Amino acid sequence: MKKTFKLTSEKIKPERQVDAVKHEIKKYLKRERKRDLGEGVDYLDFDCKFGADEANSEVIHLAEINKSIDWAVAENLESFYLEVIAKPGYRNKQPQV
Repeated sequence: MKKTFKLTSEKIKPERQVDAVKHEIKKYLKRERKRDLGEGVDYLDFDCKFGADEANSEVIHLAEINKSIDWAVAENLESFYLEVIAKPGYRNKQPQV
């Protein structure tokens, strides 16, 4: 998902708009996690970027998405850019001692 979300709307209150954005992101993550992992893949990992626009986006952890959205609301941004890309994850096996 590579998308610029708007935080302002003429018809919707800002608080409800933020809730709608967070819900859309959660729905995307849930849909991606349901997909078949493939052979040899242990889990699904996500690469995330967040910023005021695509050019100024920075890498963040998946757990920091809601904090970043709250930061954008506190900074009174009209919109923000979010990129969430699914990738296969592999666990590092610990050597047996």
